[in-house]
Amino acid sequence: MEETDLIVVGGGSAGCAMAGRLAEAGLAVALIEAGGTDRHMRSRIPALTSAIVQNPAYDWCYQVEPDPSLGGRADIWPAGRMLGGGSALNGMMFIRGHRWDYDEWARQGVAGWDYEAVLPYFRRLEDNERGADTWRGAGGPIAVSEGRARYPITDQWIAAAQAAGIARSPDLNGESAEGVDYVQVSQRGGERCSAARGYLHERRGGKAPAILLGAQLLRILIDNNRAIGIVYWQDGVEKMLRARHGVVLSAGAMNTPRLLMLSGIGPADHLRAHGIDVVRDLPGVGGNLQDHVGTHVVNEVDVRTLNSDAQGLRGAWQLLRYALARRGALTTAIGHAQAFVKSRSDLPAPNLQISFAAFAFDFDARGRLMLRKTPSVSTLVGLMRPSHRGRISLRSADAFAPPKIAHRQLGSDDDIDQIVEGIGIARSILRETPIATHIIDELRPGPDLTDPQQLRAYVKMASIPLYHPVGTAKMGRADDPQAVVDADLAVIGIDGLWVADASVMPTLPAGNTNATAIMIGDKGADHVLKRLDRPSQVR
Repeated sequence: MEETDLIVVGGGSAGCAMAGRLAEAGLAVALIEAGGTDRHMRSRIPALTSAIVQNPAYDWCYQVEPDPSLGGRADIWPAGRMLGGGSALNGMMFIRGHRWDYDEWARQGVAGWDYEAVLPYFRRLEDNERGADTWRGAGGPIAVSEGRARYPITDQWIAAAQAAGIARSPDLNGESAEGVDYVQVSQRGGERCSAARGYLHERRGGKAPAILLGAQLLRILIDNNRAIGIVYWQDGVEKMLRARHGVVLSAGAMNTPRLLMLSGIGPADHLRAHGIDVVRDLPGVGGNLQDHVGTHVVNEVDVRTLNSDAQGLRGAWQLLRYALARRGALTTAIGHAQAFVKSRSDLPAPNLQISFAAFAFDFDARGRLMLRKTPSVSTLVGLMRPSHRGRISLRSADAFAPPKIAHRQLGSDDDIDQIVEGIGIARSILRETPIATHIIDELRPGPDLTDPQQLRAYVKMASIPLYHPVGTAKMGRADDPQAVVDADLAVIGIDGLWVADASVMPTLPAGNTNATAIMIGDKGADHVLKRLDRPSQVR
């Protein structure tokens, strides 16, 4: 293949959606993915997420620069290195974010991305087990299901949250994105439903995209300010592929800015410092990096949890249960119930995600996560709108060098204070009936840590990134000096080049970001079709 209509670079959550929809519209599409296939049990079986995260065969395992806000700790940020990207290795919690998040994008000048504009695409991409209504969709490529790893203590946590004054939401992805509810998951029949599975493997008619695996982009070919193709590396050989209509970059919030800069698009001084010819000076490329941050409250309990189900005869029974019915511990997502709450009454939208799981981890001697041996539960307190903005930059002009990631997870004292407030909310839930009677002990932070100053110190030590990086090629108005793409996802000043992935988000939506990334790919396809004067596919 020497030429195609459109090239989509990056077969992750947004890229699969983009490629699938463009091909569905009748275009010849080539999907370029640096990693391999997602067709293996480590991706399909939900509980085996831990076998692929931080496994370089499936994950880019990006090293972040030491973070002074976390005592100089240098974390590893995962990024999917296989078809399906993040959707093929994430924790499968399906959450869209709050209406306020998308209306805020519009208030920042990004027309056509307010809640009412994105809702039809969220509905279009879903095959929701709860059925379709004004807010939810059915029959779409991504299965959204109830969790099949159900434990009575999760029901008790939800009841305790209500007793603590948190309203019960009938659907956190529906009319009310505030309150407490069970977690819905991107699974079909107890197996992971990645974007690759939904948009590519199980596609329903239309022309299939050509998929090139093990194909790493070296640079985008740009002639007279127009993207005309790509140069990539595959099987030890440099290859070229031309595109009649253009290129869509969907490589994710860490790789997309790196690839733009390698192609001469980015901050001019930074490009020149690495000997890269400047095609377009866009200072915002790589900036505006955001990620959710949080910490855990961990408790030992006196009832069965996933920790006890993972051992001995119980563990053997769970294997059999999964094989026969696709239910039980092996279907677990990273969370089982969650609440979106405001820790301050004057806020316009929830600032905290309180996520409950009927299991808990410890660390082994090498710092790796391992399930605790005794029955335990964990409550993640996640800050939804952290203050800091980091940056992705180049280490060198070597196309195989990883990006340089500089970010402060805790950007201000107020960020820390909000997480401390969230720990207080999590503890207040755990003190309520019916869950309180099952709590044996608080393992982390520990019952002795009650003073606000002690808790602030704990947050600085124990906070973790939630692996939701966004914003590094943000959408914005043409007069916004930090904008990289316009509201049609077209790169400013370059014809025939679009970006569609989490990097275009101006700000973080509340909760896990994978559903939003898929929506951007799905909706983005219609923006590309509009530029090509082809009809929209949305219903």
